[in-house]
Amino acid sequence: MVREEIILGGRACQIWAEEAVAAGRAGVQCLLVQTMGRHERPSLEREVSLIAGGGRPWAMAFFEIFDWATDLTPWPDPKIDRNPEVGRHAEETLAFVTNTLLPALTDRFGPVPVILGGYSLGGLFALWASMHTDRFAAVAAASPSLWIRDWLPYAQGHPVLASAVYLSLGDREEHVRNTAIARVGDCVRGQYALLQSQLGESACTLRWESGGHFSDNDARQARAFSWCIRNVRM
Repeated sequence: MVREEIILGGRACQIWAEEAVAAGRAGVQCLLVQTMGRHERPSLEREVSLIAGGGRPWAMAFFEIFDWATDLTPWPDPKIDRNPEVGRHAEETLAFVTNTLLPALTDRFGPVPVILGGYSLGGLFALWASMHTDRFAAVAAASPSLWIRDWLPYAQGHPVLASAVYLSLGDREEHVRNTAIARVGDCVRGQYALLQSQLGESACTLRWESGGHFSDNDARQARAFSWCIRNVRM
């Protein structure tokens, strides 16, 4: 894989593609898009190496997140974070993706399906974003932070507009002392039930991983994208 670093809209982005794709000698069938927080940078190369395309050529773009909670949380949850800026800027992040990043990627790779993914708050953002635009063909949400207050009532009133969704959660993530975060298991189960009714059972999946929230993050995200590549509508 060839990595290229560029700046778009003031954000650093990494573009990964096979050598033939990067050189313009081959096309792609889908684009993968993911957040790039500071803590994620060291594991990006391993994640990319673990993604299995199943014979479908793909390219991947990571975009810079300035502040993890502020950029990705769609609304405030004082029991988790009391920073008044948290919950006010997710729309700006989505606007960057739809108005700046995706047009640049489309110019380069063509109008192919886009899979939006992320881990933790990145997974929460990906699901939330898919409820507000039909630009994403699939969502790869690994261990998404669905513990945010009122998630399920919001999701019931805002169905996803993607055609395929992957969810995962570590089997120890709901067994924590923080009661607000401990609700993540019920919220993920509830979201999966909603997706089954909205999209059909074959268009969504829920995988239970071993361990807590900080176990094998890059491998979990790679499995999420791999499933979406196999199941996205081309």
